[in-house]
Amino acid sequence: MANQSNGQSNDRWRDKWAVVTGASAGIGWSLAERLAAGGAHLVLTARRTDRLRALAADLATRHAIETEVLAADLTRPEAPGQIHTFTMQKALEIELLVNNAGFGAFGYIHEIPESRLLEMVQVNCSAVVHLTRVYAADMVARRHGDILIVASTASFQPVPFNSVYAATKAFDLIFAEGIAEELRPLGVNVCALCPGPTTTEFQQVARQPDRAFKVTETPDKVARVGLEALAKGKSYVISGAMNRFMMEAERLAPRRFVAKTAAKMMRPGRG
Repeated sequence: MANQSNGQSNDRWRDKWAVVTGASAGIGWSLAERLAAGGAHLVLTARRTDRLRALAADLATRHAIETEVLAADLTRPEAPGQIHTFTMQKALEIELLVNNAGFGAFGYIHEIPESRLLEMVQVNCSAVVHLTRVYAADMVARRHGDILIVASTASFQPVPFNSVYAATKAFDLIFAEGIAEELRPLGVNVCALCPGPTTTEFQQVARQPDRAFKVTETPDKVARVGLEALAKGKSYVISGAMNRFMMEAERLAPRRFVAKTAAKMMRPGRG
């Protein structure tokens, strides 16, 4: 549970405000849990307002924090601006931005509806850039703040049959690493969190088979790793020793070999 092994990293945001996107499930939910356990006040955003309200009420009761809930559909280009306007109108000084919202779509590229693919780019890339830009400006102005961008181990390699998702997460990783060096001298820390297979709704939403994933991590473990890395000033972190080993091993293999191996594992209808 998030209130166990809380750690000093969570206390970094005690009595400060954090925005968490995609907070209604999975890693976003666990990040909210851990931040609340550390005394952070939360602005929770996602599309499912009922889940957000239930989470917000529970966290406020258990941890004596303040919460705000905003229904936001990040497939809509105007949504990031609406989130920023909401916090500005509430006069909330956002110390931590968690860009967690994202999704995948499994299958052959020519069979996935183009609208779904473009929505993925909007949520996983455009919304991340938009939210980061507006909140980073506020943080730089006061010379302090933190940004966590949830990427993936898919950031490091092509993933056939989930190619657009992997490409968007590669974007997130490179974006985070670059702006981490830009903003560090200005008082703002940026970290990309790269989880591997995690027990969330991701595969269900992506309609992706789970046959390739023998070992998964819990969302709470991934959330802890991400917040600890951000607090330590890391520009990226891979959650899980096996995931770290696999990513390092892939650096030594020819890229075509990595892609072909992934294709064999992920090919629709295999087995």
